[in-house]
Parts: sequence; structure tokens; C-alpha cells
Amino acid sequence: MMAQFLKLPIVHRTRLDDLPGVTGPARLDRRTKNLTKRLSPGDIAIIDHEDLDWVSADALIKSQVAAVVNATASISGRYPNHGPQLLIEAGIPLVDEAGPDVFGGLSEGMVVRLDGETLYFGDEVIAKGRLQTAESVAASMADAKAGVAAQLQAFVANTLEYMNREGGLLVDGIAAPDLRTRFEGKHVLVVVRGYHHREDLAALRSYIREFKPLMVGVDGGADALLEAGYKPHVIVGDMDSVSDRGLQCGAELVVHAYPDGEAPGLARIQRLGLPALLCPAAGTSEDVALLLADQKGASLIVAVGAHLSLDELLDKGRAGHSSTLLTRLRVGGGKLVDAKGVSRLYRTRVSGWALMMLVLAALATMLVALAVSPAGVIVFRYLITQWDVVKFWLTGLL
Repeated sequence: MMAQFLKLPIVHRTRLDDLPGVTGPARLDRRTKNLTKRLSPGDIAIIDHEDLDWVSADALIKSQVAAVVNATASISGRYPNHGPQLLIEAGIPLVDEAGPDVFGGLSEGMVVRLDGETLYFGDEVIAKGRLQTAESVAASMADAKAGVAAQLQAFVANTLEYMNREGGLLVDGIAAPDLRTRFEGKHVLVVVRGYHHREDLAALRSYIREFKPLMVGVDGGADALLEAGYKPHVIVGDMDSVSDRGLQCGAELVVHAYPDGEAPGLARIQRLGLPALLCPAAGTSEDVALLLADQKGASLIVAVGAHLSLDELLDKGRAGHSSTLLTRLRVGGGKLVDAKGVSRLYRTRVSGWALMMLVLAALATMLVALAVSPAGVIVFRYLITQWDVVKFWLTGLL
């Protein structure tokens, strides 16, 4: 008996790549700076970041994410933050106000699809938000400008409160630890992952090559130095945003601790088996690095990526940056210089074009001198004779 075969209908399954929208693995973290450490190109970043700042958006762009889904508002209206605008200009889809449930509905690595304002896992709708466009971001930025005055007032109030509480910083500075690295009389480059830090480092190459400043990385600023081809001498910070590679590069490690001595970042250093020094101080790690360089006798401090403008201070959105103004009063304007100012004012003493023109001028002078001197006539006749010999030899070969 011949076997009977039942013919089943062929089911054509739709590939994810054939569906509309953007598809990729979901990566989730409520702290954007932690998430950017493990992002890969093509990932869909799920964040919970109100008022997405410039530095975080720049890190997302550098990670080459396929899209960003924010559980909250990327522009709350408190002030005109620039992160969303950067993402839109980079062509990265941004969906806002997807809601906190997006974190409960997804797991790390699940392949999801973002189509317009809706996030899918398979055919299931995980979250739905508001798709940002260039027009919507521009409108929100315009509305947010009204909030600058209120934010500035809050910042000034925080600064006055900080001055009443920590005013001794202006007089006593910080309890700087003893370092092997000697700062006395040297230029010091303090690098923070901030506005245009990569561009500033590139613009300072000639300055760095000539003056060979000491390199101080503030947390992730150490990785920025390594990416630019430099090795930090000292790393200062709470060690939450610097990579293991940065910590193990051989630099002296100064862990920024709270004034009471508690240092959450010390546990990570100990797990890596690395030596470190504690520096209890109020304020930010950026402030500690600047004060450390000042108290150790640096002759000039060049700040790369530091928060020196109103936009940068507001973009950080932290009351802790009230210490920034006191730090700059303590260090003094004559010693602390912004990298942008150095790159604009500094020029190499002899540029490549000037050197080439000098060589050409010297050759022309030699040729003129040979042409008008008796010795030059003899040299030219000799060269012509040698050229004739070469031509005769070449003719014989052919």
C-alpha cells in the first residue's frame, strides 16, 4: 500500500525586517549613563530620563542606537535642554512619555520594534508614547525658554545655601591626599565628559604636544583621554562612570568621598584590586579635581568639558553644582582656563605651511646663488653632462 501524504497549506511568516519601523534588541536602564556602557549599534534604548541632557544624548548617538524610548518627558519645560534636539538631528527616532510600565513589559535583549509612536514585542503592544519631531522639539524648546529665569533663581538660591553651609571651602580648600604625581609649576589638563570634550581635545593637540600637561580625568573623562590617545596621570571621581580599562590604565586613583568619609565608589576599586586614595569633600568630582590641581601647585589648569556656561550648569540639573561657583572663586580666573579659549588663542610656533615655505625659499636662494657664481656654472655643466650619460644609458636599454 502506498503511503498517503497529507498536503498542508504553506504558511508564510512575516520577517521582522519586513515590518515597518525600527527593529532591534531592547536595552533598559533608568540611569542613562549606566545604559550607554553596554549599548551596541542597532540597539533600542529604553530610558527614564526627564530633561535629556546634551552629554547623555551625545553618548546615545555615539553608541549608534537605532531608537530611543523615554518613559518620561525628554523636555519637561523647566529649561531648554538640548539632548532631544541632538537625537533628532542625528536621525534617531525619539518617543517620549511611554510610561513606567515599559520597564515591566520588557526584559534586556528582547527584540522589539518601534513603529511611529508604538513599541511592539511581536504583535503585542508594549508601550505607546509621543513621537518627537524637529517641529515638536523646536516648539518645546521655545516654550521652555520661559523657565530659564526660574531655574536661574533656584540655582542662585542653592548656591547661597551651599555657601552658608560650606563656605569654608573658599578659605580652607579640601583635604587633598598625598599623591606620587607632582603638580608643582606644571600645566594640568582636567578632562570631564561634557560639552564638545572630544572636539576640545582634538583642538588642543598642538598645545598638549608642546607643553606636555599632566592629565587628570574626572570619572568618564579618563576614558575620553584614552580614546584621544592619551594616558591620564590621575583619575578623580566617585568611579561610577569610568570603565574598568580606564581604572586599570596605571593612573593614580582618587576616590571622591562624602564629607563624612563614606565612599560608595571605593568598593569597585577594591574588587579590581587597585590602590586608591580617598578625598572627602563636598561638591562634585569636577570641583575636587580642580581644587586638587590648584592646591598641589599647578601653574595653569585647562578645563576640558567642564561646566562653565549657564546652559551647561542648567543642563546638569543638579543642586550639587552650586559648588561650581565657589570652586572657581577659590581657584581664581588667572589660573583656570577653558579649553575653548586655549584652542582659540594658542597656535604652534612654526606651522607646517610656514615650515614648507621656509624650505622652498632656502632652495630658491641656493639655486639663484649657484646660477650667478662661477662655481654654479661648473655645477650646472656637470649636472647636464651626467643627465646626458643617463639618457644614453636609457637609450641603450630600449
